[in-house]
Amino acid sequence: MTTLRTAHTADLTASELTAARALLDDAFDGDFSDADWAHGLGGMHALVHDDSGALLAHGSVAQRRAVHDGRTLRVGYVESVAVRADVRRTGLGGRVTGALERVIMAAYDIGALSASSDGAPMYVARGWTEWSGPFAAYGPAGTIVLPADEDPPYLFPALVARGLDPMQSLLFDWREGDLL
Repeated sequence: MTTLRTAHTADLTASELTAARALLDDAFDGDFSDADWAHGLGGMHALVHDDSGALLAHGSVAQRRAVHDGRTLRVGYVESVAVRADVRRTGLGGRVTGALERVIMAAYDIGALSASSDGAPMYVARGWTEWSGPFAAYGPAGTIVLPADEDPPYLFPALVARGLDPMQSLLFDWREGDLL
């Protein structure tokens, strides 16, 4: 038996935050930086625990800003999604993502994420679509066009219909570490 809980960062205990960070460090084989961790804080978290209280899966959605075709958008950006190795491919990632999608639908103009090659199939199966247009980020010295080998963001399908034109650039806000 598992339980899914959604909570804002401010409502998580220190031990819950420590458990989430440990899960992410393990899931990303130690390639999860302090900047990556910071990207997932300050918004809503979805956590799945087993009956003993052990954290099995985690994800969060944090607010970002993007500019598209002359308008500023509130972006619910999915971050820090991981499932403990021994329970992967059991639907827990989908449960976490479903909870985050609900938050995005209720609170943001669009939803976006950057997916690892391992995670992308789950998002695609849920209908997330790769942004086909140009994308960049605002930086301290102006617009930064991301390298050609940078994977494009995925957008939440229910929100793509809100008038986004792939012929127009999607410019994300600046942040430390990975820009997407």
